[in-house]
Amino acid sequence: MDKNHVTRRMLVLGSLALLATGCSSIVRPIESPIASRTRIEPRYRRQEVAYDGGEEPGTIVVNTEERYLYYVVGGGTAIRYGIGVGEEGRTLKGRARIGRKAEWPSWTPTENMMRRKPHLRQYAGGVSGGLHNPLGASALYLYRGGQDTMFRLHGTNEPWTIGQAVSSGCIRLTNEDIVDLYSRTPVGTTVLII
Repeated sequence: MDKNHVTRRMLVLGSLALLATGCSSIVRPIESPIASRTRIEPRYRRQEVAYDGGEEPGTIVVNTEERYLYYVVGGGTAIRYGIGVGEEGRTLKGRARIGRKAEWPSWTPTENMMRRKPHLRQYAGGVSGGLHNPLGASALYLYRGGQDTMFRLHGTNEPWTIGQAVSSGCIRLTNEDIVDLYSRTPVGTTVLII
């Protein structure tokens, strides 16, 4: 037998061995970054753009009407990310700061969310972090005056919603983009939402 040829028997026996040891490689497939990028409109893909908004380098500017988030680099440029925004009337406006950061965060719907969308009551006890979690790969928690605003910049397990007004007020990015933004922004970063 050709040693570069994998038979079905070898695959089944190998999978059984992994399961027996407690390691399971048979889980929901993880989408590659390339696949997730093809599910959004090209104009919402991350790119470096000219920026003359007057904000200091390191500032995050969220333009909810345009459906873009800008990370100000300086020298007249910014990195622009496509975003999903809050439904009509459900968006924080003004200045805030990143008060906390989390990778693969857990999520619990707020009482207001459950009141508006009763089907969310099933998640009242919270949802652990992971691919099934609506906050995605990372979250940046927005604070004002030292208090959590309950608004987040976060990833999404629904990348096709980028460019739409669909959330309960938070700002959604693709998981690939929130990981990139997360790596650039320390706690204390200024966020301007217009």
